Amino acid sequence: MMDNMSNLIEDLFHGNLRLDESIHPVQAEYQEINRRISDIMQNYKTQLNESEYDTLEQLVDLIGQSTSMYVEAAFEQGLRTGGRLIIEVLGKS
Repeated sequence: MMDNMSNLIEDLFHGNLRLDESIHPVQAEYQEINRRISDIMQNYKTQLNESEYDTLEQLVDLIGQSTSMYVEAAFEQGLRTGGRLIIEVLGKS
């Protein structure tokens, strides 16, 4: 157990810990939603002129950036809450 912790600490220190690369939603709908998004974007690509489609892509990119910031904040809050929970549990031992 201690070896795993020291490897985790080393990975964190060296910037090798990429949690975002290991996230794989387990909901069955996830792949279907992504397929539908792709299909809708493809439809827009054929229906809109190039300028309109570029604007739509910019909107989608901004939504992605906003979502990433929200997920980062949620992760930080969850980690802080988990840390406080551990401190409280260990403090009552």
